[in-house]
Amino acid sequence: MELRDYITVLRKGWVFIVAMMLVGVGLASAYSVVKTPDYSASAQVFVSTQTSGSVSDLAQGNTFTQQRVKTYASLVTTPIVLLPVISSLGLNTTAEQLAQSITASAPLDTTLIQVDVISEDPVMAADIANATSQSLTNVVEQIEATSEDADSEAGSQVKLTRVQEAQVPSAPTSPNVPLNLALGLLLGLAVGVGVAVLRHTLDNRVRNEADVEKISDAPIVGGIAFDPKADERPLIVQADPRSPRAESFRTLRTNLQFLDLGTKSRTFVMTSSVQSEGKSTTVANLAIALDSAGARVILIDADLRRPRVGQYMGLEDAAGLTDLLIGRADLADVVQPWGRGQLHVLPAGQIPPNPSELLGSRAMQELIGQLEQQFDYVLFDAPPLLPVTDAAILSKSASGAIVVVAAGKTHKGQLSGAVAALESVGAPIAGFVMTMMPTKGPDAYGYGRYGGAYGYGIEDDKETKATKKERTRIGAEARKAAR
Repeated sequence: MELRDYITVLRKGWVFIVAMMLVGVGLASAYSVVKTPDYSASAQVFVSTQTSGSVSDLAQGNTFTQQRVKTYASLVTTPIVLLPVISSLGLNTTAEQLAQSITASAPLDTTLIQVDVISEDPVMAADIANATSQSLTNVVEQIEATSEDADSEAGSQVKLTRVQEAQVPSAPTSPNVPLNLALGLLLGLAVGVGVAVLRHTLDNRVRNEADVEKISDAPIVGGIAFDPKADERPLIVQADPRSPRAESFRTLRTNLQFLDLGTKSRTFVMTSSVQSEGKSTTVANLAIALDSAGARVILIDADLRRPRVGQYMGLEDAAGLTDLLIGRADLADVVQPWGRGQLHVLPAGQIPPNPSELLGSRAMQELIGQLEQQFDYVLFDAPPLLPVTDAAILSKSASGAIVVVAAGKTHKGQLSGAVAALESVGAPIAGFVMTMMPTKGPDAYGYGRYGGAYGYGIEDDKETKATKKERTRIGAEARKAAR
């Protein structure tokens, strides 16, 4: 993942990340409340040796003492030191259990031993620390004394002196509320970011232009904003010309006009990876947008399995493309004008038993050639690419296929399969159109995206300056003509 991918993940999952941080702080707060406070008390013991006082004796004694200090520190948690402590304080515990609350350390290059005791009772913590340091002093004097010098005046050569007596602590050392809250916050942040990155990594859906660009080099020629009322208003360019979604189709129209296909013909097959990605409504609205710009357009319903164009355009589809391909009707008999412009519609007609064979027939190729002579744009609404091969076969005879991709719905594997289906038959891909693009969030559809795949064009700007009265009149006349 690149840096921008991580930024996208944070923008998408910031609500979840913040929620996990709050959960972490909440858990840390709960732990701090229910945790029994612990108190810590410390006592220090100084270790010294008896020498004659010469410089060499002092050096040897210091080295000897430092070597012994670590050994004495290890004795602190042994039963020989702790059993007298238990007896003197009357503790109801064992030496092993008591050793778990006692820590002895020897600071580097010193002859000090520090005894730290943690207990839920502050007074008991101080008492145990003092009793343990005193018991250590007694034990060391006993084990360091030899049988030979037991009767001598010298006695043991090592002497332990308690130089710091443990005081009763006034505040608990645990729980450390600020530290716990900080750790809870960091843990929640780590979990939130980790889960967000994992979800992004495992998410196999196409969500933005970058996902499409990773699959194919073909350009993205348009982006259609999501409209929750799209089923109620499929022909949005006619029903609500000033809506963001209608502007999306005009932007698509502008981009197609400037698309370099390497050929004079403008024959496009609108298809998708799977069904319900919005290809039929997209091609219908594109046809209306092209017609409003003064182009001669014919819209052909080539989905001979589940035709929708006739229904959307409000036309009779009992006869159409199927009758034309099998020679049962002439072009003039089945083509129907729509609206007041130069838009014509060729419905699918009766559903045949062999759609792929008809769309790949010589009659279909001759029809395309004939239509290209009469119209500026020839638009086909074709079936999805993955379930059937109709669109791939038809695209071979067209200027290019326009693949519709539903943002947040189409899987990357499905789009890759659709692209592979077109490439396997040598069908050119004119571009992609992303539909159902969100209007909010990091993947939101927007206008004026300089350097991007779509934005306002000159002709679009002119149209947006039309008066509301004129738009209403045009829409009313188009609906009347359609009926």
